[in-house]
Amino acid sequence: MNQRWRLIALWLLPVAVVAFLGWQVLSSGNLGANAPTNAGRNTAVARMSYGRFLDYVDAGRVTAVDIYDGGRSAVIEAVDPELDNRVQRLRVDLPGVAPELLNQLKEQGVSFDIHPPRQSPPVLGILGNLLFPLLLIGSLIFLARRSSGMPGGPGQAMQFGKTKARFAMEAETGVKFDDVAGVEEAKQDLQEVVTFLKTPERFTSVGARIPKGVLLVGPPGTGKTLLAKAIAGEAGVPFFSLSGSEFVEMFVGVGASRVRDLFKRAKENSPCLIFIDEIDAVGRQRGAGLGGGNDEREQTLNQLLTEMDGFEGNTGIIIIAATNRADVLDSALLRPGRFDRQVMVDVPDIKGRLEILKVHSRNKKLAEDVSLETIARRTPGFSGADLANLLNEAAILTARRRKEATSLAEIDDAVDRVIAGMEGKPLTDGRSKRLIAYHEVGHALVGTLVKAHDPVQKVTLIPRGQAQGLTWFSPDEEQMLVSRAQLRARIMGALGGRAAEDVVFGREEVTTGAGGDIQQVASIARQMVTRFGMSEIGQFSLEAGNQEVFLGRDLMTRSDASDRMASRIDEAVRQIVLSCYTDTVKLVAEHRECMDRVVELLIEKESLDGDEFRAIVSEFTSIPEKERFSPLLPATTGAGEIASPEPEAVPLRSQS
Repeated sequence: MNQRWRLIALWLLPVAVVAFLGWQVLSSGNLGANAPTNAGRNTAVARMSYGRFLDYVDAGRVTAVDIYDGGRSAVIEAVDPELDNRVQRLRVDLPGVAPELLNQLKEQGVSFDIHPPRQSPPVLGILGNLLFPLLLIGSLIFLARRSSGMPGGPGQAMQFGKTKARFAMEAETGVKFDDVAGVEEAKQDLQEVVTFLKTPERFTSVGARIPKGVLLVGPPGTGKTLLAKAIAGEAGVPFFSLSGSEFVEMFVGVGASRVRDLFKRAKENSPCLIFIDEIDAVGRQRGAGLGGGNDEREQTLNQLLTEMDGFEGNTGIIIIAATNRADVLDSALLRPGRFDRQVMVDVPDIKGRLEILKVHSRNKKLAEDVSLETIARRTPGFSGADLANLLNEAAILTARRRKEATSLAEIDDAVDRVIAGMEGKPLTDGRSKRLIAYHEVGHALVGTLVKAHDPVQKVTLIPRGQAQGLTWFSPDEEQMLVSRAQLRARIMGALGGRAAEDVVFGREEVTTGAGGDIQQVASIARQMVTRFGMSEIGQFSLEAGNQEVFLGRDLMTRSDASDRMASRIDEAVRQIVLSCYTDTVKLVAEHRECMDRVVELLIEKESLDGDEFRAIVSEFTSIPEKERFSPLLPATTGAGEIASPEPEAVPLRSQS
């Protein structure tokens, strides 16, 4: 608001000057012009030619003459015999004050008076001469002020080295620790920071020193920035917030200058908090790239390292940073004394998801039959942002369907949409629909009959995203490690679609719908051989994680295995996949009658949930009891890498 009023005042100043000068010029220019019309009596003044005026003078009819404008005009009083000798006031344009005219007036005894032109004030003349320079200077100042708010404008020529951090004496973020759920361990660590800022004597009395820096590490959407907002809202101390990318500019030295300015301002307002979001933009490991080099980013990082824990040191300044790429950060940045504490903000467990759902459902209208605990069990692998998006999508579907409250149907559709994408048009082609039905039922049947596999949640022929059909499996929530039997079961489940096509339609009629499944299978099998030691090759880690080129270690990815060992790895992977596929084809062929029955029902209904599917299968064969699985719990799917030892799963899908 203040900036707006300053701009308005800057515009009004030259306008006022121009208006004042124009009024003065007009008023001064009209002095002489208006004098003849208003001089003497308030009568109308007619015009008379100069020749006739001379005739009137010679005839003795002129009684008085008032000369104005330096002899260029005059007002006369003359007797007109045609008007009964009445005195008439007339205006005459004179060529100038000539001595002959004055002498003639004296000879005729005419009373005359010369009125000198009124002089304008000297100040007005000076201002008139300065009018154009003032307007020019005012316009330049206005343009400079306008451009000062634009990136790279002339007004910012001296502002490059200033920090762009947002500053607040008491940050009113509207977020408290009560508004952050699902990350209790992280909240406990960060609560110590807030407590130290409010009551530092509790720590200093026992010789404790609060960490100088806290690094929040975790996947995207888990609440790192939200935790920083909560700290700012709870601490009640000066708060600086900025992104790591705001340090770096194209000009050399600007980033380091901004770091110095940031810490200078922080020292002036200590104790205070500094929050740097996405610190990996400026804190990546030095010596990166081809040939290394001391580039602008490295200079900025060096200055940041010095300011955090250098010769002078900083007292009362606590730095909180967030990143999802802690593996690329410089080791000097992570050492004690700089970022003393690393807080892991991971994907929440079932209790954390329940608390997050309670927070995000405060402003949602849920039906009475909707249980937040049920939703939490159905969404393993979801982050806080995913859960917020889930409830929002469900609310949008509720409004679209003109319902007053969100029901389980909207929740189910929202889960499918968040994971798999938007729902497409149902299939109409009979042959394609039947082929996709056998493919999806193959996945579900194998996953149901193999004991170590996750139970089926849903089988559908409704396209979503790029998939023409989907089969959802529910991972075990308590499963923290994945066994060899479980990995083989996942491989068999992924191959179930191709095996069903092979058994029902023949090897020549198999389709490209199993392309994504085969990629999953290859990834799981290779990790079993090279990372987990689950093959005849032995307990070896044969493939290290790939190093990124920007870290400056290798230009190309390298393998820890020799050429001979690489051949053995390929053969071991082939044997695992071939063995699993043979068992899968045998299992599908043995239960062909059951599969045909499920396919007919699926084509008719287009979707089957897990309980319906297992009820049909149980009519033809006994279903092995799943380990740590209760049919009372709703089946779910998560998102992640299927071969990971973490309890994550991917919905197996067909894209025919």
